Amino acid sequence: MTQDITYTTKTKQLIDNLKSVCANYGLGNDGNEFKIISQVFLYKFLNDKFRYEVKKLRPELGASKEFNAELEKLKEEDLELLMDLLDENVPQLKPHQLIAHLHNTQNKEDFAKTFDETLLGISLENAGIFSIKSFSGAKDKLFDELSQFISDSSQRDDFCRALINKLFEFSFEESFEDYFEEKYDFFKDIFEYLIKDYNSDSGGKYAEYYTPNAVARIIANILVDPENIGKGRCYDPSVGSGSLLMSLAHQIGEDKCTIYSEDISQKSSTMLRLNLILNNLTHSIPNVIKTNTISHPFYLDKQKFDYIVSNPPFKLDFADFRDDLEKDNFKERFFAGIPKEPKAKKESMAIYLLFIQHIMYSLNDSGKAAIVVPTGFITAQSGIEKKIRQRLIDKGWLRGVVSMPSNIFASTGTNVSVLIIDKKAGTEQIVLMDASKLGKTVKEGKNQRTVLSREEESQIIDIFNSKEAVEDLSVVVSKSQIQEKNFSFSAGQYFEVKIEYVDITAEEFQVKLNGFEERLNGLFDEGKSLDKEILEDLKSLKLNYL
Repeated sequence: MTQDITYTTKTKQLIDNLKSVCANYGLGNDGNEFKIISQVFLYKFLNDKFRYEVKKLRPELGASKEFNAELEKLKEEDLELLMDLLDENVPQLKPHQLIAHLHNTQNKEDFAKTFDETLLGISLENAGIFSIKSFSGAKDKLFDELSQFISDSSQRDDFCRALINKLFEFSFEESFEDYFEEKYDFFKDIFEYLIKDYNSDSGGKYAEYYTPNAVARIIANILVDPENIGKGRCYDPSVGSGSLLMSLAHQIGEDKCTIYSEDISQKSSTMLRLNLILNNLTHSIPNVIKTNTISHPFYLDKQKFDYIVSNPPFKLDFADFRDDLEKDNFKERFFAGIPKEPKAKKESMAIYLLFIQHIMYSLNDSGKAAIVVPTGFITAQSGIEKKIRQRLIDKGWLRGVVSMPSNIFASTGTNVSVLIIDKKAGTEQIVLMDASKLGKTVKEGKNQRTVLSREEESQIIDIFNSKEAVEDLSVVVSKSQIQEKNFSFSAGQYFEVKIEYVDITAEEFQVKLNGFEERLNGLFDEGKSLDKEILEDLKSLKLNYL
Protein backbone atom coordinates (compact mmCIF):
# COMPACT_ATOMS: atom_id res chain seq x y z
CA MET A 1 0.00 0.00 0.00
CA THR A 2 2.82 2.44 0.92
CA GLN A 3 4.49 1.67 -2.40
CA ASP A 4 1.22 2.41 -4.23
CA ILE A 5 0.98 5.79 -2.49
CA THR A 6 4.58 6.60 -3.39
CA TYR A 7 4.02 5.78 -7.07
CA THR A 8 0.86 7.87 -7.13
CA THR A 9 2.55 10.80 -5.41
CA LYS A 10 5.49 10.76 -7.84
CA THR A 11 3.22 10.68 -10.88
CA LYS A 12 1.08 13.53 -9.57
CA GLN A 13 4.28 15.48 -8.90
CA LEU A 14 5.23 15.09 -12.58
CA ILE A 15 1.85 16.54 -13.59
CA ASP A 16 2.31 19.44 -11.15
CA ASN A 17 5.81 20.08 -12.53
CA LEU A 18 4.48 20.27 -16.09
CA LYS A 19 1.82 22.74 -14.94
CA SER A 20 4.55 24.83 -13.29
CA VAL A 21 6.45 25.00 -16.58
CA CYS A 22 3.30 26.23 -18.31
CA ALA A 23 2.75 28.83 -15.60
CA ASN A 24 6.36 30.04 -15.84
CA TYR A 25 5.89 30.70 -19.55
CA GLY A 26 2.56 32.49 -19.21
CA LEU A 27 0.31 29.55 -20.05
CA GLY A 28 -1.18 28.87 -16.59
CA ASN A 29 -4.97 28.53 -16.96
CA ASP A 30 -4.54 29.29 -20.66
CA GLY A 31 -6.95 27.61 -23.06
CA ASN A 32 -4.06 25.60 -24.51
CA GLU A 33 -2.67 24.40 -21.18
CA PHE A 34 -4.74 21.19 -21.27
CA LYS A 35 -3.34 20.27 -24.70
CA ILE A 36 0.22 20.78 -23.52
CA ILE A 37 -0.15 18.94 -20.20
CA SER A 38 -2.08 15.98 -21.60
CA GLN A 39 0.08 15.56 -24.71
CA VAL A 40 3.42 15.86 -22.93
CA PHE A 41 2.26 13.43 -20.24
CA LEU A 42 1.11 11.03 -22.97
CA TYR A 43 4.43 11.35 -24.81
CA LYS A 44 6.22 10.41 -21.59
CA PHE A 45 3.95 7.44 -20.98
CA LEU A 46 4.36 6.13 -24.55
CA ASN A 47 8.12 6.64 -24.42
CA ASP A 48 8.45 4.61 -21.23
CA LYS A 49 6.05 1.92 -22.35
CA PHE A 50 8.02 1.50 -25.59
CA ARG A 51 11.28 1.14 -23.65
CA TYR A 52 9.70 -1.31 -21.21
CA GLU A 53 8.27 -3.55 -23.95
CA VAL A 54 11.45 -3.50 -26.03
CA LYS A 55 13.50 -4.57 -23.01
CA LYS A 56 11.13 -7.50 -22.47
CA LEU A 57 11.74 -8.62 -26.05
CA ARG A 58 15.49 -7.89 -25.98
CA PRO A 59 16.78 -8.37 -22.39
CA GLU A 60 20.34 -7.48 -23.45
CA LEU A 61 19.10 -3.95 -24.22
CA GLY A 62 17.55 -3.76 -20.78
CA ALA A 63 20.81 -4.77 -19.18
CA SER A 64 22.68 -1.91 -20.85
CA LYS A 65 22.90 1.51 -19.21
CA GLU A 66 23.02 3.04 -22.68
CA PHE A 67 19.66 1.88 -24.01
CA ASN A 68 19.42 4.55 -26.70
CA ALA A 69 22.92 4.00 -27.96
CA GLU A 70 22.44 0.23 -28.16
CA LEU A 71 19.09 0.68 -29.92
CA GLU A 72 20.70 2.96 -32.50
CA LYS A 73 23.34 0.30 -33.21
CA LEU A 74 20.74 -2.24 -34.35
CA LYS A 75 20.71 -2.99 -38.07
CA GLU A 76 17.69 -1.64 -39.91
CA GLU A 77 16.23 -5.11 -40.53
CA ASP A 78 16.68 -6.03 -36.84
CA LEU A 79 14.94 -2.83 -35.76
CA GLU A 80 12.04 -3.50 -38.14
CA LEU A 81 11.67 -7.04 -36.80
CA LEU A 82 11.65 -5.70 -33.26
CA MET A 83 8.90 -3.25 -34.15
CA ASP A 84 6.82 -6.03 -35.73
CA LEU A 85 7.03 -8.04 -32.52
CA LEU A 86 5.63 -5.22 -30.36
CA ASP A 87 2.09 -5.53 -29.04
CA GLU A 88 -0.54 -3.43 -30.81
CA ASN A 89 -0.96 -1.27 -27.69
CA VAL A 90 2.67 -0.15 -27.92
CA PRO A 91 3.75 2.77 -30.16
CA GLN A 92 6.51 2.23 -32.67
CA LEU A 93 9.23 4.78 -31.88
CA LYS A 94 12.61 5.40 -33.46
CA PRO A 95 15.74 6.00 -31.38
CA HIS A 96 15.81 9.74 -32.20
CA GLN A 97 12.19 10.07 -31.04
CA LEU A 98 12.91 8.99 -27.47
CA ILE A 99 13.05 11.47 -24.59
CA ALA A 100 16.66 10.54 -23.78
CA HIS A 101 17.76 11.58 -27.27
CA LEU A 102 15.97 14.93 -27.00
CA HIS A 103 17.46 15.49 -23.55
CA ASN A 104 20.97 14.84 -24.89
CA THR A 105 20.52 17.19 -27.86
CA GLN A 106 18.60 20.01 -26.17
CA ASN A 107 21.41 22.55 -26.47
CA LYS A 108 21.39 22.51 -30.26
CA GLU A 109 19.86 25.41 -32.17
CA ASP A 110 16.14 25.42 -32.96
CA PHE A 111 15.39 22.86 -30.27
CA ALA A 112 11.71 23.79 -30.30
CA LYS A 113 11.57 22.85 -33.98
CA THR A 114 13.25 19.50 -33.22
CA PHE A 115 10.83 18.91 -30.35
CA ASP A 116 7.76 19.64 -32.52
CA GLU A 117 9.04 17.58 -35.45
CA THR A 118 9.67 14.62 -33.12
CA LEU A 119 6.10 14.66 -31.86
CA LEU A 120 4.74 15.18 -35.37
CA GLY A 121 6.77 12.22 -36.66
CA ILE A 122 5.40 9.98 -33.90
CA SER A 123 1.86 11.12 -34.81
CA LEU A 124 2.24 10.38 -38.51
CA GLU A 125 4.01 7.04 -38.09
CA ASN A 126 1.45 5.76 -35.57
CA ALA A 127 -1.66 7.36 -37.09
CA GLY A 128 -3.28 4.04 -37.92
CA ILE A 129 -3.77 3.09 -34.27
CA PHE A 130 -3.61 6.38 -32.33
CA SER A 131 -5.78 8.74 -34.40
CA ILE A 132 -9.39 9.68 -33.68
CA LYS A 133 -11.75 9.80 -36.65
CA SER A 134 -14.57 12.24 -37.31
CA PHE A 135 -17.87 11.28 -38.95
CA SER A 136 -16.38 12.18 -42.36
CA GLY A 137 -13.43 9.84 -41.83
CA ALA A 138 -10.84 12.59 -41.31
CA LYS A 139 -8.22 11.73 -38.69
CA ASP A 140 -6.77 14.02 -36.05
CA LYS A 141 -3.15 14.19 -34.89
CA LEU A 142 -1.92 12.54 -31.72
CA PHE A 143 0.31 15.55 -30.99
CA ASP A 144 0.23 19.25 -31.85
CA GLU A 145 3.20 21.55 -32.45
CA LEU A 146 3.31 22.47 -28.79
CA SER A 147 5.95 25.18 -29.01
CA GLN A 148 3.59 27.27 -31.15
CA PHE A 149 1.43 27.93 -28.10
CA ILE A 150 4.23 30.24 -26.87
CA SER A 151 3.56 33.56 -28.61
CA ASP A 152 7.07 34.90 -28.00
CA SER A 153 9.18 32.84 -30.43
CA SER A 154 12.38 33.67 -28.53
CA GLN A 155 11.10 31.64 -25.55
CA ARG A 156 10.09 28.50 -27.44
CA ASP A 157 13.43 26.68 -27.22
CA ASP A 158 13.64 27.23 -23.46
CA PHE A 159 10.01 26.18 -22.99
CA CYS A 160 10.59 22.85 -24.77
CA ARG A 161 13.85 22.29 -22.86
CA ALA A 162 12.01 22.82 -19.58
CA LEU A 163 9.39 20.26 -20.55
CA ILE A 164 11.97 17.67 -21.62
CA ASN A 165 13.96 18.11 -18.42
CA LYS A 166 10.86 17.48 -16.30
CA LEU A 167 10.12 14.33 -18.31
CA PHE A 168 13.71 13.10 -18.09
CA GLU A 169 13.73 13.41 -14.28
CA PHE A 170 10.86 10.94 -13.97
CA SER A 171 10.44 7.30 -15.02
CA PHE A 172 7.32 5.23 -15.42
CA GLU A 173 9.53 2.43 -16.60
CA GLU A 174 11.73 2.08 -13.52
CA SER A 175 9.25 2.92 -10.78
CA PHE A 176 6.03 1.68 -12.28
CA GLU A 177 6.87 -1.57 -14.06
CA ASP A 178 4.02 -3.39 -12.39
CA TYR A 179 1.56 -0.74 -13.47
CA PHE A 180 1.78 -1.68 -17.11
CA GLU A 181 0.16 -4.95 -16.07
CA GLU A 182 -3.55 -4.23 -15.50
CA LYS A 183 -3.28 -1.66 -12.70
CA TYR A 184 -6.67 -0.09 -13.42
CA ASP A 185 -7.20 1.62 -10.07
CA PHE A 186 -3.80 3.29 -10.20
CA PHE A 187 -4.25 4.76 -13.67
CA LYS A 188 -7.86 5.73 -12.93
CA ASP A 189 -6.62 7.87 -10.07
CA ILE A 190 -3.86 9.41 -12.18
CA PHE A 191 -6.23 10.12 -15.06
CA GLU A 192 -8.65 11.93 -12.76
CA TYR A 193 -5.81 14.01 -11.31
CA LEU A 194 -4.54 14.84 -14.79
CA ILE A 195 -7.87 16.17 -16.07
CA LYS A 196 -9.37 17.59 -12.86
CA ASP A 197 -8.70 21.24 -13.75
CA TYR A 198 -9.95 20.88 -17.32
CA ASN A 199 -12.91 18.50 -17.05
CA SER A 200 -15.98 20.72 -16.81
CA ASP A 201 -19.07 21.60 -18.77
CA SER A 202 -17.77 24.70 -20.49
CA GLY A 203 -20.96 25.50 -22.33
CA GLY A 204 -20.17 23.22 -25.26
CA LYS A 205 -22.62 20.96 -27.05
CA TYR A 206 -22.46 18.04 -24.65
CA ALA A 207 -21.74 17.99 -20.91
CA GLU A 208 -18.29 16.62 -20.11
CA TYR A 209 -18.38 16.20 -16.36
CA TYR A 210 -16.92 13.05 -14.91
CA THR A 211 -19.31 10.29 -13.85
CA PRO A 212 -18.62 9.48 -10.16
CA ASN A 213 -16.59 6.32 -9.64
CA ALA A 214 -19.27 4.88 -7.37
CA VAL A 215 -21.89 5.12 -10.13
CA ALA A 216 -19.47 3.67 -12.69
CA ARG A 217 -18.61 0.73 -10.42
CA ILE A 218 -22.26 0.01 -9.60
CA ILE A 219 -23.18 0.00 -13.29
CA ALA A 220 -20.27 -2.28 -14.27
CA ASN A 221 -21.00 -4.77 -11.50
CA ILE A 222 -24.69 -4.91 -12.35
CA LEU A 223 -24.23 -5.27 -16.11
CA VAL A 224 -21.43 -7.84 -16.13
CA ASP A 225 -22.18 -11.34 -14.89
CA PRO A 226 -18.88 -12.66 -13.42
CA GLU A 227 -20.04 -16.24 -14.02
CA ASN A 228 -20.63 -15.64 -17.72
CA ILE A 229 -18.06 -13.22 -19.12
CA GLY A 230 -17.39 -13.48 -22.83
CA LYS A 231 -15.95 -11.06 -25.33
CA GLY A 232 -17.99 -7.89 -25.54
CA ARG A 233 -18.51 -4.89 -27.81
CA CYS A 234 -18.95 -1.93 -25.45
CA TYR A 235 -20.39 1.39 -26.60
CA ASP A 236 -21.09 4.87 -25.22
CA PRO A 237 -22.88 7.35 -27.52
CA SER A 238 -22.09 10.36 -25.29
CA VAL A 239 -18.75 9.21 -23.98
CA GLY A 240 -17.25 12.27 -22.31
CA SER A 241 -13.92 11.28 -20.77
CA GLY A 242 -14.85 7.59 -20.81
CA SER A 243 -15.12 6.76 -17.11
CA LEU A 244 -18.18 4.53 -17.58
CA LEU A 245 -16.53 2.59 -20.41
CA MET A 246 -13.25 2.17 -18.51
CA SER A 247 -15.02 0.72 -15.48
CA LEU A 248 -17.04 -1.62 -17.71
CA ALA A 249 -13.97 -2.75 -19.65
CA HIS A 250 -12.09 -3.44 -16.43
CA GLN A 251 -14.98 -5.56 -15.15
CA ILE A 252 -15.10 -7.58 -18.38
CA GLY A 253 -11.33 -7.67 -18.87
CA GLU A 254 -9.44 -5.25 -21.11
CA ASP A 255 -8.31 -8.13 -23.33
CA LYS A 256 -11.89 -9.36 -23.80
CA CYS A 257 -13.63 -6.21 -24.94
CA THR A 258 -13.58 -3.68 -27.73
CA ILE A 259 -14.58 -0.10 -27.05
CA TYR A 260 -16.74 1.99 -29.40
CA SER A 261 -17.76 5.58 -28.77
CA GLU A 262 -19.22 8.75 -30.21
CA ASP A 263 -19.17 12.31 -28.90
CA ILE A 264 -19.36 15.73 -30.52
CA SER A 265 -16.61 17.19 -28.33
CA GLN A 266 -13.00 17.07 -29.53
CA LYS A 267 -11.89 17.66 -25.94
CA SER A 268 -13.87 14.63 -24.76
CA SER A 269 -12.42 12.49 -27.53
CA THR A 270 -8.91 13.56 -26.55
CA MET A 271 -9.57 12.67 -22.90
CA LEU A 272 -10.97 9.31 -23.92
CA ARG A 273 -7.94 8.50 -26.09
CA LEU A 274 -5.65 9.20 -23.15
CA ASN A 275 -7.84 7.02 -20.92
CA LEU A 276 -7.76 4.17 -23.43
CA ILE A 277 -3.97 4.30 -23.68
CA LEU A 278 -3.50 4.34 -19.91
CA ASN A 279 -5.86 1.38 -19.53
CA ASN A 280 -4.27 -0.89 -22.16
CA LEU A 281 -7.13 -0.38 -24.61
CA THR A 282 -5.17 1.31 -27.38
CA HIS A 283 -6.57 -1.18 -29.89
CA SER A 284 -9.95 0.56 -29.55
CA ILE A 285 -8.80 4.10 -30.43
CA PRO A 286 -9.80 3.71 -34.12
CA ASN A 287 -13.37 3.18 -32.86
CA VAL A 288 -13.48 6.61 -31.19
CA ILE A 289 -15.62 8.81 -33.44
CA LYS A 290 -16.06 12.56 -33.12
CA THR A 291 -19.60 13.25 -34.34
CA ASN A 292 -23.08 14.39 -33.35
CA THR A 293 -24.51 11.02 -32.33
CA ILE A 294 -28.14 12.11 -32.63
CA SER A 295 -28.09 13.75 -36.07
CA HIS A 296 -25.08 11.99 -37.65
CA PRO A 297 -24.64 8.62 -35.93
CA PHE A 298 -21.61 6.77 -37.24
CA TYR A 299 -22.42 3.26 -35.99
CA LEU A 300 -26.16 3.26 -36.71
CA ASP A 301 -26.98 0.13 -38.74
CA LYS A 302 -23.23 -0.64 -38.97
CA GLN A 303 -22.87 -2.24 -35.55
CA LYS A 304 -25.04 -3.49 -32.71
CA PHE A 305 -23.58 -3.77 -29.21
CA ASP A 306 -23.37 -6.22 -26.30
CA TYR A 307 -23.07 -3.48 -23.67
CA ILE A 308 -24.00 0.19 -23.76
CA VAL A 309 -23.33 2.66 -20.95
CA SER A 310 -24.21 6.33 -21.04
CA ASN A 311 -24.49 9.45 -18.94
CA PRO A 312 -26.02 11.63 -21.66
CA PRO A 313 -26.66 15.37 -21.49
CA PHE A 314 -30.13 15.85 -20.03
CA LYS A 315 -31.01 19.19 -21.63
CA LEU A 316 -29.62 20.87 -24.71
CA ASP A 317 -30.71 23.21 -27.49
CA PHE A 318 -30.93 20.99 -30.58
CA ALA A 319 -33.45 23.17 -32.42
CA ASP A 320 -31.03 23.57 -35.34
CA PHE A 321 -31.40 19.93 -36.36
CA ARG A 322 -34.62 18.92 -34.59
CA ASP A 323 -36.80 18.89 -37.73
CA ASP A 324 -34.31 16.68 -39.58
CA LEU A 325 -34.95 13.98 -36.96
CA GLU A 326 -38.58 13.74 -38.10
CA LYS A 327 -37.50 12.17 -41.40
CA ASP A 328 -38.70 8.65 -42.20
CA ASN A 329 -35.24 7.10 -41.89
CA PHE A 330 -35.21 8.04 -38.20
CA LYS A 331 -38.78 6.92 -37.40
CA GLU A 332 -37.82 3.46 -36.18
CA ARG A 333 -34.99 4.76 -34.00
CA PHE A 334 -37.07 7.51 -32.39
CA PHE A 335 -40.24 5.44 -31.95
CA ALA A 336 -41.54 7.50 -29.00
CA GLY A 337 -41.12 10.86 -30.72
CA ILE A 338 -38.91 13.96 -30.76
CA PRO A 339 -39.16 16.57 -27.99
CA LYS A 340 -40.84 19.72 -29.29
CA GLU A 341 -39.01 23.01 -29.66
CA PRO A 342 -40.16 25.42 -26.92
CA LYS A 343 -40.82 29.08 -27.70
CA ALA A 344 -38.47 30.07 -24.91
CA LYS A 345 -35.56 28.32 -23.12
CA LYS A 346 -34.52 26.15 -26.04
CA GLU A 347 -31.57 25.04 -23.93
CA SER A 348 -34.05 23.02 -21.85
CA MET A 349 -34.92 20.63 -24.69
CA ALA A 350 -34.82 17.08 -23.28
CA ILE A 351 -32.17 15.56 -25.54
CA TYR A 352 -31.60 12.66 -23.15
CA LEU A 353 -34.89 11.15 -24.39
CA LEU A 354 -33.30 10.81 -27.84
CA PHE A 355 -30.23 9.13 -26.35
CA ILE A 356 -32.37 6.56 -24.54
CA GLN A 357 -34.17 5.68 -27.77
CA HIS A 358 -30.88 5.58 -29.70
CA ILE A 359 -29.44 3.17 -27.12
CA MET A 360 -32.47 0.87 -27.26
CA TYR A 361 -32.10 0.77 -31.05
CA SER A 362 -28.34 0.08 -30.85
CA LEU A 363 -28.43 -3.01 -28.61
CA ASN A 364 -28.03 -6.45 -30.15
CA ASP A 365 -30.53 -9.24 -29.42
CA SER A 366 -29.00 -10.07 -26.05
CA GLY A 367 -27.63 -6.62 -25.28
CA LYS A 368 -27.51 -4.87 -21.90
CA ALA A 369 -27.43 -1.15 -21.14
CA ALA A 370 -27.23 1.26 -18.23
CA ILE A 371 -28.31 4.87 -18.70
CA VAL A 372 -28.14 7.74 -16.21
CA VAL A 373 -31.43 9.67 -16.43
CA PRO A 374 -33.10 12.47 -14.45
CA THR A 375 -35.30 10.84 -11.82
CA GLY A 376 -38.33 12.71 -13.20
CA PHE A 377 -38.19 10.38 -16.19
CA ILE A 378 -39.25 7.35 -14.17
CA THR A 379 -42.60 8.85 -13.05
CA ALA A 380 -43.72 11.20 -15.87
CA GLN A 381 -47.43 10.48 -16.45
CA SER A 382 -47.49 11.00 -20.22
CA GLY A 383 -45.46 12.02 -23.25
CA ILE A 384 -42.25 10.55 -24.67
CA GLU A 385 -41.10 9.42 -21.23
CA LYS A 386 -44.13 7.20 -20.69
CA LYS A 387 -43.95 5.79 -24.24
CA ILE A 388 -40.33 4.73 -23.67
CA ARG A 389 -41.14 3.14 -20.31
CA GLN A 390 -44.12 1.31 -21.81
CA ARG A 391 -41.97 -0.07 -24.64
CA LEU A 392 -39.40 -1.38 -22.15
CA ILE A 393 -42.11 -3.16 -20.16
CA ASP A 394 -44.04 -4.51 -23.14
CA LYS A 395 -40.84 -5.90 -24.69
CA GLY A 396 -39.63 -7.37 -21.38
CA TRP A 397 -36.40 -5.35 -21.57
CA LEU A 398 -36.43 -3.61 -18.18
CA ARG A 399 -34.20 -5.31 -15.64
CA GLY A 400 -34.60 -2.53 -13.09
CA VAL A 401 -33.95 1.01 -11.89
CA VAL A 402 -31.71 2.40 -9.14
CA SER A 403 -32.60 5.89 -7.89
CA MET A 404 -29.42 7.53 -6.63
CA PRO A 405 -28.89 9.98 -3.74
CA SER A 406 -29.31 13.67 -4.56
CA ASN A 407 -26.11 15.56 -5.42
CA ILE A 408 -24.18 12.40 -6.27
CA PHE A 409 -22.86 14.54 -9.15
CA ALA A 410 -21.08 17.58 -7.70
CA SER A 411 -21.75 19.60 -10.88
CA THR A 412 -25.53 19.17 -11.02
CA GLY A 413 -28.30 19.24 -8.44
CA THR A 414 -30.58 17.11 -10.61
CA ASN A 415 -31.66 13.88 -8.93
CA VAL A 416 -30.64 10.95 -11.10
CA SER A 417 -31.59 7.32 -11.53
CA VAL A 418 -29.87 4.53 -13.45
CA LEU A 419 -32.02 2.68 -15.96
CA ILE A 420 -30.87 -0.94 -16.40
CA ILE A 421 -31.92 -2.55 -19.69
CA ASP A 422 -31.46 -6.21 -20.59
CA LYS A 423 -33.12 -7.66 -23.66
CA LYS A 424 -33.32 -11.02 -21.87
CA ALA A 425 -34.74 -9.57 -18.62
CA GLY A 426 -38.32 -10.84 -18.92
CA THR A 427 -41.41 -9.41 -17.25
CA GLU A 428 -41.73 -11.08 -13.84
CA GLN A 429 -38.79 -9.96 -11.71
CA ILE A 430 -38.09 -6.26 -12.22
CA VAL A 431 -35.99 -4.67 -9.46
CA LEU A 432 -36.83 -1.11 -8.42
CA MET A 433 -34.51 0.41 -5.84
CA ASP A 434 -34.64 3.70 -3.96
CA ALA A 435 -31.07 4.36 -2.78
CA SER A 436 -31.72 8.09 -2.33
CA LYS A 437 -31.29 7.94 1.46
CA LEU A 438 -27.84 6.33 1.29
CA GLY A 439 -24.51 8.15 1.28
CA LYS A 440 -22.78 10.92 3.20
CA THR A 441 -22.70 14.60 2.24
CA VAL A 442 -19.26 16.15 1.71
CA LYS A 443 -18.24 19.59 0.49
CA GLU A 444 -16.26 19.95 -2.75
CA GLY A 445 -15.34 23.58 -3.34
CA LYS A 446 -18.57 25.55 -3.42
CA ASN A 447 -20.66 22.45 -4.08
CA GLN A 448 -21.99 19.72 -1.84
CA ARG A 449 -21.84 16.15 -3.01
CA THR A 450 -23.19 12.88 -1.70
CA VAL A 451 -20.60 10.10 -1.52
CA LEU A 452 -21.46 6.41 -1.23
CA SER A 453 -19.21 4.21 0.89
CA ARG A 454 -17.82 1.00 -0.61
CA GLU A 455 -20.13 -0.94 1.73
CA GLU A 456 -23.16 0.95 0.35
CA GLU A 457 -22.01 0.33 -3.22
CA SER A 458 -21.79 -3.40 -2.46
CA GLN A 459 -25.20 -3.30 -0.81
CA ILE A 460 -26.81 -1.79 -3.93
CA ILE A 461 -25.05 -4.24 -6.24
CA ASP A 462 -25.79 -7.35 -4.15
CA ILE A 463 -29.47 -6.53 -3.56
CA PHE A 464 -30.05 -5.65 -7.20
CA ASN A 465 -28.30 -8.71 -8.60
CA SER A 466 -29.96 -11.08 -6.14
CA LYS A 467 -33.39 -9.53 -6.86
CA GLU A 468 -34.02 -9.07 -3.17
CA ALA A 469 -36.88 -7.02 -1.68
CA VAL A 470 -35.65 -4.95 1.27
CA GLU A 471 -37.95 -2.78 3.34
CA ASP A 472 -37.83 0.90 2.25
CA LEU A 473 -35.00 0.14 -0.19
CA SER A 474 -36.06 -2.24 -2.95
CA VAL A 475 -39.02 -4.08 -4.44
CA VAL A 476 -39.31 -6.84 -7.02
CA VAL A 477 -42.34 -6.29 -9.27
CA SER A 478 -43.98 -7.76 -12.37
CA LYS A 479 -45.16 -6.32 -15.66
CA SER A 480 -48.79 -6.31 -14.50
CA GLN A 481 -47.95 -4.40 -11.32
CA ILE A 482 -46.10 -1.74 -13.31
CA GLN A 483 -49.00 -1.47 -15.74
CA GLU A 484 -51.35 -0.87 -12.80
CA LYS A 485 -49.16 2.04 -11.67
CA ASN A 486 -49.25 3.77 -15.08
CA PHE A 487 -45.79 2.35 -15.90
CA SER A 488 -44.10 4.12 -12.98
CA PHE A 489 -40.53 2.95 -12.30
CA SER A 490 -40.36 4.60 -8.85
CA ALA A 491 -39.71 2.08 -6.07
CA GLY A 492 -41.50 4.27 -3.53
CA GLN A 493 -44.82 3.78 -5.27
CA TYR A 494 -44.62 0.04 -4.67
CA PHE A 495 -43.53 0.06 -1.03
CA GLU A 496 -46.15 -1.25 1.40
CA VAL A 497 -48.10 1.45 3.23
CA LYS A 498 -47.57 0.91 6.94
CA ILE A 499 -50.58 1.29 9.25
CA GLU A 500 -49.85 1.15 12.94
CA TYR A 501 -52.54 -0.46 15.11
CA VAL A 502 -52.83 0.39 18.80
CA ASP A 503 -54.87 -1.68 21.25
CA ILE A 504 -57.18 0.55 23.37
CA THR A 505 -60.24 -0.12 25.54
CA ALA A 506 -63.78 0.96 24.65
CA GLU A 507 -63.61 3.66 27.34
CA GLU A 508 -60.32 5.06 25.91
CA PHE A 509 -61.83 5.02 22.43
CA GLN A 510 -64.90 6.98 23.65
CA VAL A 511 -62.67 9.57 25.34
CA LYS A 512 -60.70 10.08 22.07
CA LEU A 513 -63.95 10.28 20.08
CA ASN A 514 -65.38 12.89 22.47
CA GLY A 515 -62.22 14.90 22.13
CA PHE A 516 -62.45 14.87 18.32
CA GLU A 517 -66.14 15.93 18.51
CA GLU A 518 -65.32 18.82 20.86
CA ARG A 519 -62.57 20.11 18.57
CA LEU A 520 -64.82 19.70 15.51
CA ASN A 521 -67.70 21.59 17.18
CA GLY A 522 -65.27 24.32 18.17
CA LEU A 523 -64.15 24.69 14.56
CA PHE A 524 -67.79 24.87 13.38
CA ASP A 525 -68.54 27.62 15.96
CA GLU A 526 -65.44 29.52 14.88
CA GLY A 527 -66.58 29.28 11.25
CA LYS A 528 -70.04 30.63 12.05
CA SER A 529 -68.50 33.56 13.92
CA LEU A 530 -66.27 34.39 10.94
CA ASP A 531 -69.26 34.21 8.57
CA LYS A 532 -71.19 36.70 10.78
CA GLU A 533 -68.23 39.12 10.83
CA ILE A 534 -67.89 38.96 7.04
CA LEU A 535 -71.64 39.73 6.55
CA GLU A 536 -71.45 42.72 8.87
CA ASP A 537 -68.38 44.04 7.02
CA LEU A 538 -70.18 43.69 3.68
CA LYS A 539 -73.25 45.62 4.99
CA SER A 540 -70.97 48.37 6.27
CA LEU A 541 -69.21 48.64 2.91
CA LYS A 542 -72.58 48.81 1.09
CA LEU A 543 -73.89 51.64 3.35
CA ASN A 544 -70.67 53.63 2.89
CA TYR A 545 -70.89 53.21 -0.88
CA LEU A 546 -74.51 54.50 -0.95
